[in-house]
Amino acid sequence: MDVVSDAISAVHLGHPSSQRVRTGGSWCARLDPYAGAGFYVVLKGSCWLRTDGGTLVPLGVGDAVLLPHGTGHVIADSPIDASVAAEKAVPFERWFAETGPRDETELLCGKYWLDCSRLHPLMAELPEVVHLPNRVGGHLELRAAIDLLSGELDQVRPGSCVALPNLLDLLLVYMIRSWMAEATSGSWPGALADPVTAAALRAVHSDPAAPWTIDRLAAAAGASRATLSRRFTALVGRPPMAYLTWWRLILAAGLLRDTPNTLASIADRVGYGSPYALSHAFEREFGTTPGRYRVEAAGRSGFPT
Repeated sequence: MDVVSDAISAVHLGHPSSQRVRTGGSWCARLDPYAGAGFYVVLKGSCWLRTDGGTLVPLGVGDAVLLPHGTGHVIADSPIDASVAAEKAVPFERWFAETGPRDETELLCGKYWLDCSRLHPLMAELPEVVHLPNRVGGHLELRAAIDLLSGELDQVRPGSCVALPNLLDLLLVYMIRSWMAEATSGSWPGALADPVTAAALRAVHSDPAAPWTIDRLAAAAGASRATLSRRFTALVGRPPMAYLTWWRLILAAGLLRDTPNTLASIADRVGYGSPYALSHAFEREFGTTPGRYRVEAAGRSGFPT
C-alpha cells in the first residue's frame, strides 16, 4: 500500500455514516467534539461553519469541508458569533429530526470513526478545517465522488449497502489528496513530493517486515546514506530507521486490535524476530504490554456503525 492509504487504514474504524439534509429559514446546529473526522458538501444554497476554535468558514454550492480531528463546531445559515451560537444551536440529532421539506439549503454530511490514539503524522498534520472550494476545473476526482455519493443517497438502490461506505471512503481519500495538492505548509506533502524520501517511504510501506537497514533503504531510494538520512529526517521528522520501527509498531497495534492473531504471528508479520522483541519495543512505544493493549482496544470497540 502507499503512505496515504496506510495512514488512513491504520486509524479507520468500522463503517462511516452519512446523511443528506435539506433545510431552510433560520437554522443553527451544533456537533460536539468526537473521535473521528467529519465532512460537509453543499449541494444547494449556502451556509457557515464555525469551529470551537473560532475558525469561520463560508460555504457555497459545491464546496466541501473536512474536519479531520473531530473538532466541535456549529453550522448555520448565517455567520453567527460564538456566544450567539451557544444559545441558538440545537444538537445535530434534533436538527436532523426537525428539518422538513424546506430546501433552501441542501447538504451532504457524514462522519468517519477513527482511532485517534495512534494517528499517522500525515493525518495529524491536517489542519483543523480543510476547506475545498468549488472551482471550475478543480478537484475533478472529488467532484465525481460527490456526484456519485449524492446519487446513492437520493434513493435506495440495489447494492447501496456496499456502494455507500466505499464511496464515503473514496471521498475521504480525495479530500486528503486535494489538500495535499494545494498545501502551502506542512512537511508531509513535501515528503511525498521529494523523490528520495518518497522512495524510502514506499519501500517501508510496501514491505515493513523486510530486513531493512539504512544501506538497503538508501539503495531503494537511489541515494547515499547521508543524503537519505538528511532529507528523510528533515521532511518526516524522524530518521528512516526510527520511522520504520514506529510504523512496525503501529501495524502491530492494528493487528492486536483487529485480529485474534497470536503475538508470535504478529511479530513475524511486522518484522520482529520474536514475540519478546516485539513486546519489549511495543511497551517502550505505547507504555503498555501488547496483551493489555488488546484488552483495552476490545473495550473501546463499541463505536457507532
